[in-house]
Amino acid sequence: MSLLDWFADRRKTAPALRPTPEPDEGDGLWSKCPECGEVVYRKDLIANASVCASCGYHHRIHSEERLRILLDPGSFIPLDGELSPTDPLAFKDRRAYADRLRDSQSQTGMRDAVVCGTGTIEGQGIALAVMDFRFMGGSMGSVVGEKITRLIETATEQQLPVLVVCASGGARMQEGMLSLMQMAKISGALERHRARKLLYIPLLTHPTTGGVTASFAMLGDLILAEPKALIGFAGRRVIEQTLREKLPDNFQTAEYLQDHGFVDAIIPRTQLRSRLASLLQMHHQPATVSA
Repeated sequence: MSLLDWFADRRKTAPALRPTPEPDEGDGLWSKCPECGEVVYRKDLIANASVCASCGYHHRIHSEERLRILLDPGSFIPLDGELSPTDPLAFKDRRAYADRLRDSQSQTGMRDAVVCGTGTIEGQGIALAVMDFRFMGGSMGSVVGEKITRLIETATEQQLPVLVVCASGGARMQEGMLSLMQMAKISGALERHRARKLLYIPLLTHPTTGGVTASFAMLGDLILAEPKALIGFAGRRVIEQTLREKLPDNFQTAEYLQDHGFVDAIIPRTQLRSRLASLLQMHHQPATVSA
């Protein structure tokens, strides 16, 4: 018997291998950790702030869940929720910008990539902006910039601290120079806020890149980050080609930036609310939220 005949006989007699079915992450019941492969009941994962109990991997969460985790129940008062983006440049690449906006609005139920408002954390007033990566990669266009600027101005008027949860690919290229102008506009509002001796805390989540990193994400009195969040301006390949050097494996992670003085503290999501409450208490903000 030839070797090929032997393998042919083995295929005929060997029992068929049936792969063990894995839970479908889309069925709403189970979730598989992309870091350690642990399969968990989705309700248990959500109860743990969408952090894997086995390895500490932080799953990406949307703005509604972020508000639920951070704020006291029923305390959130939305601001400027009616603002919607337009298409001032009639921009079109592979698809028209107007079509991309409609699709993102339909898929997320949001008008743009940030939710702004006021609320309380353990009874202490705060103005809060939460960027949502689901909406065009959390990119910063004119509406995102305007909403965050108005939020900061409201916080300055009401003498509230500001927390901005950053999750963005950077400035929205479909709005060209108009999106880049938001960097200066938000930074100016933050300077007026700082002049009143009011607290500003950016929370850098995965990912925080581009024009967001180059502006308000790095202007905080205290810069916080979630574990292993990707934080940077340009991409790794662009930097390596420019410097002609190999970058460390952990380059542009929250841990690397903390080691080099760009991030003040890395706080697991399960501890974030209590740590923020302590920071607000230390800064002593006596103002209360007004509708």
